[in-house]
Amino acid sequence: MKKILIVGAGGQIGSELTTHLRGIYGQHNVIAADIHGDREDNDFVQLDALDAEAVAKTVRENKIDTIFNLVALLSATGEANPQKAWRVNMGALMNALEIAREYNCAVFTPSSIGAFGPDAPKDKTPQDTPMHPTTIYGVCKVTGELLSNYYHQRFGVDTRSVRLPGVISSQALPGGGTTDYAVEIFYAALKGEKFVCPVPHDRFMDMIYMPDVLNAMVQLMEADPSRLKHRNGYNVASMSFSPEIICAEIRKHIPSLEMVYEIDPVKDAISEGWPNLMDDSVARAEWDWAPKWGLSEMTTDMLEVLGKRLGK
Repeated sequence: MKKILIVGAGGQIGSELTTHLRGIYGQHNVIAADIHGDREDNDFVQLDALDAEAVAKTVRENKIDTIFNLVALLSATGEANPQKAWRVNMGALMNALEIAREYNCAVFTPSSIGAFGPDAPKDKTPQDTPMHPTTIYGVCKVTGELLSNYYHQRFGVDTRSVRLPGVISSQALPGGGTTDYAVEIFYAALKGEKFVCPVPHDRFMDMIYMPDVLNAMVQLMEADPSRLKHRNGYNVASMSFSPEIICAEIRKHIPSLEMVYEIDPVKDAISEGWPNLMDDSVARAEWDWAPKWGLSEMTTDMLEVLGKRLGK
């Protein structure tokens, strides 16, 4: 990667990935693009990912060789408007792949645990297993994996992706995902508020801390292509917990945290069909993936970073 375009740079992952990549490759070698954004960033481009001509112009004028396509409506948000979710999620990906084919770019597009359905094994979910998602978000992710593989096999586009668990961030606010409770609970704890949990007390879900997400993206995109057999997309795993477990971990620091349950039927139904924990042995074998953050370390860091921001 020498000159990078991040499409969807204003989102939860994109905002942190921009800073991370600029720290590695240099400020002016990473162009951040979003439909809304920071006018004070000289390397930001206001861009509609569904406008193929505008995206192509940005790639051409900036001599881009790698596109990170992060545009997506997340799981719970997508269920509220599935037609829009398909139009946005798949439209942005198709534009990225077509432009990459024309201008010889590599493409990274994150997939998700949402790509699995209720018939996939919930514990140590294999890399290769039935994928029959029950949400439009999951349908888009499975389609995206297949389409990216097709563009690699048919046109030679260097496509790569990982299946992300629920992402926990100390920097960006939640963006409408089913696993967002695992971020929101930290804000409630630090503010001294009662936390209302939208999923059942014993609902285990795969989670990952943002620093591991960023490292995984860079590591995969820098990996030797001759080692990559799967490409789109690799299971990556870090930690798995239920609401009761993360609440207990936070109470080690803030014993007064109170949690009650008001189950959101949409998030309950979505999360019920997701893996408890994915088997990431293929990613470990093909590009040496290894997470650095577990639940305890992540909890300590989240409370420290958010506490400073909130003045606690």
